[in-house]
Amino acid sequence: MAQAIYSLCALTALLCAGLLLRAYARTRFRLLLWSGLCFVGLTANNLLLVLDRLVFRDLDLSLARLLVALGSVLLLVVGMLLEHDT
Repeated sequence: MAQAIYSLCALTALLCAGLLLRAYARTRFRLLLWSGLCFVGLTANNLLLVLDRLVFRDLDLSLARLLVALGSVLLLVVGMLLEHDT
């Protein structure tokens, strides 16, 4: 059951990233770009979760997951700050 949930979370984040980046390509609204990049990172975070919990059970990838999540959210925060200035 956990495998299905982790996989669905990764697929959902990937779908969100794709939709946001596609909307950015159509409208060129830069906040969509930052949001899409954030979700790309969140997809990577979810893939690391799948690897951590299901594939490499003896290896602890929690620090890598946290760093990827932090980088993703920082991308979104920087994007919002840059868009607020313009």
